[in-house]
Amino acid sequence: MRPTVLCFSGLDPSGGAGLQADIESIGAAGAHAAVACTAITVQSSQAVFGFEPTSSELLTAQASAVLEDLPVAAIKSGMLGTVDNIKALANLFATGKIAAGTPFVLDPVLVANAGGSLGDKETLVAAFEQLLPYATLITPNTHELRALAGLDDLHDCAKRLNEKGVKAVLVKTSHDFESGDIEQFLYVDGAIAHTSIITRLEGEFHGSGCSLASHIAGRLAMGDTLIDAVTNADAWIIKTLQHADVPHPNNPKAQLIPNRFI
Repeated sequence: MRPTVLCFSGLDPSGGAGLQADIESIGAAGAHAAVACTAITVQSSQAVFGFEPTSSELLTAQASAVLEDLPVAAIKSGMLGTVDNIKALANLFATGKIAAGTPFVLDPVLVANAGGSLGDKETLVAAFEQLLPYATLITPNTHELRALAGLDDLHDCAKRLNEKGVKAVLVKTSHDFESGDIEQFLYVDGAIAHTSIITRLEGEFHGSGCSLASHIAGRLAMGDTLIDAVTNADAWIIKTLQHADVPHPNNPKAQLIPNRFI
């Protein structure tokens, strides 16, 4: 059987982000996606209207069923939604239900690209501290990175998260500037291990961040090194954005949906 990535994320009815994006992105990486649903959201491709979180007991039960059944080779988390769900995931690591050394890509979702809160920001930031020591890679946008580190300079933020136990931090500058190429820096153990320049495409995209994180997790499950996984995911995500679906062709400001089957 293909290596499995177990994803902890919310369900997006539009199919642009969340679990659906995870499944498609991990499949594109060559791995099998299993899911533990953290919340049912009410959202379109353009906005979030609300969500109902899964109980931590139900989340743990979902994950345990998968962990006892399938060859889980990596973990990816996105929207967790509540402090209890963050604690539940941390407990799966702490108790060894998730095997020590399993690659873990942490996408610390605080606010959806489509607009709208996916949980109380300050509370979630504090709770995420529990997960940082287990993370192989954290993939925050610049807003999330600054919130988690409590600093302004992006490089200082990455180093601070390394100090808090995260093995690697992928710094993406896409949210800081509206024009110009996007710079990426991969910090490993407090030092830059890889840099890349990505051409900025016009428009906003729904689910691009979770797609990138999930593809990285998929490639790690397939045996890539961290740098190779990030490099492969960068090349893939650009193709999905270049061929993105356009839900509202008459609205140039509407978000597009990455075409993850390209």
